[in-house]
Amino acid sequence: MNSPGLFPQGPQAMTLLQLTTAIGNAVRMSPVLQGAWVVAELSDVRVNGGHCYMELVEKNDSGQTVAKLRATIWQSRFQYIRQKFMSATGREVMTGMKVMLNGTAAHHPVYGLSFAVNDIDPSYTLGDIERLRREILMRLHREGVLTRNKERVMPIAPQRIAVISAEGAAGYGDFINQLMGNAYGFVFYPHLFPAVMQGDKTSSSVRSALERVYESREMWDCVAIVRGGGATTDLNGFDDYELARSVAVFPLPVVVGIGHERDRTVLDEIAHTRQKTPTAVASFFIDTLRAASDRTAGMVDWIARYCTDRLLGESRRLSNCEGMIPALAEARLSGARALLEREVTRIPVLVSARLSESGSRIDAIGRMLGVLADSKVRQSHENIVNMSERIAIAADSFLKRTSATLESLSGMVEVLSPSNTLRRGYSITRVGGKAVTDAATLKKGARIETQFFNGKVESEIIEDTIKDK
Repeated sequence: MNSPGLFPQGPQAMTLLQLTTAIGNAVRMSPVLQGAWVVAELSDVRVNGGHCYMELVEKNDSGQTVAKLRATIWQSRFQYIRQKFMSATGREVMTGMKVMLNGTAAHHPVYGLSFAVNDIDPSYTLGDIERLRREILMRLHREGVLTRNKERVMPIAPQRIAVISAEGAAGYGDFINQLMGNAYGFVFYPHLFPAVMQGDKTSSSVRSALERVYESREMWDCVAIVRGGGATTDLNGFDDYELARSVAVFPLPVVVGIGHERDRTVLDEIAHTRQKTPTAVASFFIDTLRAASDRTAGMVDWIARYCTDRLLGESRRLSNCEGMIPALAEARLSGARALLEREVTRIPVLVSARLSESGSRIDAIGRMLGVLADSKVRQSHENIVNMSERIAIAADSFLKRTSATLESLSGMVEVLSPSNTLRRGYSITRVGGKAVTDAATLKKGARIETQFFNGKVESEIIEDTIKDK
């Protein structure tokens, strides 16, 4: 028997509920944690049942998460905060956004520590968005490419336009209608390179479209990136460094018309030309072509006037030379004829050179079209082969799953079959060849047949012990 005091009793222990309750009381009673302002990045933002749930995170310079906390905007405050934030920033409260929140910390015995948000300061987020844009522009400046696309030379008459937009979007439709229905009858050759123009995939999709344009760059005068109006938050994808750099270094002039007049993204700052809307981009091309047409008409008029003036001038000089030595007059006239003949002979040469240049360009475009067509055919063939392989794999997988299911069902059927049931010690009672499922149907004197696993016996009921319920 152990002597008293050999194993002294330990300190009095708390239950887990007592501990979590004490933590909750400490959090609730701390004035620092009530109505506190917190700067954090939003993660996993979702709305459910009118409430907004999220996680607040903080990352170090290496991108590692150093702090994380659950947060909630309850329905009673969410609509107010949402409308206030949207009105000030034009954006929804969303994942990836850096915000300054006011709220109260709380600790639940089961769900742990959380933060109930009472308000969000939109001015902080506006400042952070602007800071992000400045950082992108400064980075492009340090790399020496900030104004590179602006320095590209726009053709005098840009008619072959590679258009990057969302297929079927209203903004793209407005651009095409304005461009092709111009009042001057100018002919344009736009071609759509489809891309996603809102959401997380905007940057990668537009960059992919630019890569496709680059592959056939000899065919285009310039690029137009157009997107109609909508929620300002949908334009977040255009404030992206990778996309901005792709546009800045692109070898063709890029014209952008994204959103409304009030909207401005990083692309607006680095593109060759910025217009406020897709229709404004179309008007820019129409006005550019009209200016080129006016200049050409003006040059034609000037050439006609110049030739007329030269001929009149020579005629006057010849008239004044009537008293001169006939040989000198003839020499002057011969010189004028020779000059005129040289100019006349130059015209076919220049026309031939331009035709040859245009022919070479058409040949190059034809070869490019052939290459592109071959590439498309190969890609389509590869897609068909890949799809056939996927169908074969999926069919084989389906057959295997179905076979396994049938085998399982077959096993269950075999296990539950009457013969196996009888083998386990059960029996079947029949009267007149029909199985008996209710003992109350059997009466005294009835002859019954009982089947066992290895045989049958017949018997007669000599006593009815069934009682009515």
